[in-house]
Amino acid sequence: MRIDLIALDLDGTLLDPAEHVSERNQRAIARALTRGVRVVLVTGRGVDLPIRVSSELGLNLPVICCHGALTKDFGANRTLVHLPVPLQYAKPMVEYAEQHELTIAIYAEESFWRLEGSKVFMDDMRGPSWREAATFAEVLEEPPTFIRFMGEKSVRAMQREFGDWPLNFRYETWEQFVECAVLNREASKRNALARLCADFQIPSEAVLAVGDSRNDVPMLRWAGVGVAMGNAPAEVKEAVRYVTAGNAEDGVAMAIERFVLGSQQRRPA
Repeated sequence: MRIDLIALDLDGTLLDPAEHVSERNQRAIARALTRGVRVVLVTGRGVDLPIRVSSELGLNLPVICCHGALTKDFGANRTLVHLPVPLQYAKPMVEYAEQHELTIAIYAEESFWRLEGSKVFMDDMRGPSWREAATFAEVLEEPPTFIRFMGEKSVRAMQREFGDWPLNFRYETWEQFVECAVLNREASKRNALARLCADFQIPSEAVLAVGDSRNDVPMLRWAGVGVAMGNAPAEVKEAVRYVTAGNAEDGVAMAIERFVLGSQQRRPA
């Protein structure tokens, strides 16, 4: 089966360690687009970075953001899907975090919030979309897209108090740093990608998905061709059939060249 859609994670996948899209990756994506193959970004990031990358690459598909909780059509400035954390769960979690001085951030569609004076743990907590609040009570008028607990103390306290709630807990570890994104139980990259492909009537067998993180695995296994990056953890590589080079060695371009551009199959007229 030919590939009709390419789904790409951003951090550790399409972006190199300096958070740039390499020339080889750009060329491979451009060639795929000229063949009529759709390309969609599927990221845990908020909206600002994927908007920029999509514009630079000339993509015109909606972007799947926030670990699959938010799908935005930026060309039409329209939210297609938003699966927030219900307030009945979000409010007590945030109140508990404030009372016990846990480090959290709140993502509310295109606005991201941290408490005044709180430490900036990650580079993606900077930029024009980030705001500071004296208290999160003023932010939670609407259900948040997701809540981010950062640091071992905060994550362990969250697990102890709320770990059995009917939500999606997405954990990630970088060296000595741990975080957890708390999402709607239906929010995931895999579900968001499947929904978008259904809208375009593209079967999973015609999808190439590339990623490097644990939360990418369900998406990679759903796709007809799931490819793990060379810099992915061992458990991610073991979960899929194919592994490409790392994000510093144009691994995305290599995957596209192999599974899309290397195909000699003729597309129907």
